Amino acid sequence: MTETGKVHSAGMHVHRGEGCECLAADLARAEAILAELSPVDPGDLIPLLQRLQEAYGYLPKEVLAEVSERTGIPLSRMYGVITFYTQFSTEPRGRHTIRCCTGTACHVRGAKDVAEAILHEIDVEAGGTTSDGRFTFENVACLGTCFLAPVVMVDEEYFGQLTPAKARAIVKNYA
Repeated sequence: MTETGKVHSAGMHVHRGEGCECLAADLARAEAILAELSPVDPGDLIPLLQRLQEAYGYLPKEVLAEVSERTGIPLSRMYGVITFYTQFSTEPRGRHTIRCCTGTACHVRGAKDVAEAILHEIDVEAGGTTSDGRFTFENVACLGTCFLAPVVMVDEEYFGQLTPAKARAIVKNYA
């Protein structure tokens, strides 16, 4: 059931207040995922969240509320899993995720300068997503590749022994 109990014939989506002022989230994708995984039980939570995030690029609050309602999995349990695993995000993310290692080896080999060069190049603050939705930048404690320090990861690809100039060039290839 949605907030006001209304569902359009076109599919599931949430309403606020009187009339039809639909939220921005398109819940049709969530509906399709639930249909594919049906019946959904609490043991399916991680794969369900992974599929939802893959479909939306993040986990919209409205979608989580509707999925909780439809599956009977408490929203508190969903948020417990979402906040425990770093793979999940409740905020919109860029098409590309840049992770800059700030571990000891990277730190002493210039990770701060590399990060500053990237942040300047993409015009965003650490932890943020660019206004055009291309990049999300994250500082991370360790990428486990100390021998390549300083290291940056773009999506699933590692780049090591970086200088600020090399880092800017890498980011330009993803723009």
